[in-house]
Amino acid sequence: MTALLDALAADPLFLGITTTLLGLLVGSFLNVVILRLPRMLEADWKSEARDLLDLPADAKPGKKISLTHPASCCPGCGAAIRPWQNIPVISWLALRGRCANCKTGISIQYPLVEFASAAMSAVCVWRFGWSPQLAAALVFTWGLIALTVIDLRETILPDDLTLPLMWIGLALSTVGVFVDMSASIWGAIAGYLSLWSIYHLFRIVTGKHGMGYGDFKLMAALGAWFGVAALPLMLLLSSVVGAVVGLSLIVFKKHDRNVPIPFGPYLAGAGWLMLIWGDALSGVVTGR
Repeated sequence: MTALLDALAADPLFLGITTTLLGLLVGSFLNVVILRLPRMLEADWKSEARDLLDLPADAKPGKKISLTHPASCCPGCGAAIRPWQNIPVISWLALRGRCANCKTGISIQYPLVEFASAAMSAVCVWRFGWSPQLAAALVFTWGLIALTVIDLRETILPDDLTLPLMWIGLALSTVGVFVDMSASIWGAIAGYLSLWSIYHLFRIVTGKHGMGYGDFKLMAALGAWFGVAALPLMLLLSSVVGAVVGLSLIVFKKHDRNVPIPFGPYLAGAGWLMLIWGDALSGVVTGR
């Protein structure tokens, strides 16, 4: 293990290739998280609701699932997915996006998430090199990918992901990986309160709910990672992109304006841009 770490530290190309391959593997696991975590949470919520309301247990409970059980299978025919059918990106391309057994279509989400995880991991290597910042950036990047796709699919940002991301950011501040502890703590507080205030002001003015509490927690996590000074820029980036995408959907795709558009992906995108190009973006905004 020591020899491997020494090789990674000494050879940037080897570090880049290894991290990219790791990103592919992690992307495959992220697809499992994206698919199963919301179902696991839904099952827990239903169980808690039954206990709270003192209702009888479900006569036909569904199969209990976790991130590791049961093994992956085709949703169409239930055939087990063999290891050689589960190679990130390559297997999807080789199978032409279909199950090897029943030819049911396999969502393009799977290779896209795997590719995004690999590509964004490679960018992290380019930005930080062999450093503590790289390890933190990879965890941050993978967490944001999972949150983005879950929010797009389910319009939820699970506490199981947002809160650990916030605590990791606060923990990293104790050793000054990105910002100091004071900036991180106040960033988490101000990040949460900024969207909380906007939410309640919008609700008072319009009588509608403009976003969910998961958005507040994700913003708190971003504040914990990058400090209170980075919040205005991240809010600006996420709001501008969100507004452009939302208006485009309404104009070109005839999206019903009463159907909510998840805001989490724009927050996540702003957070990742801040991770990689934060200094440059801040310079553009301030004119320095």
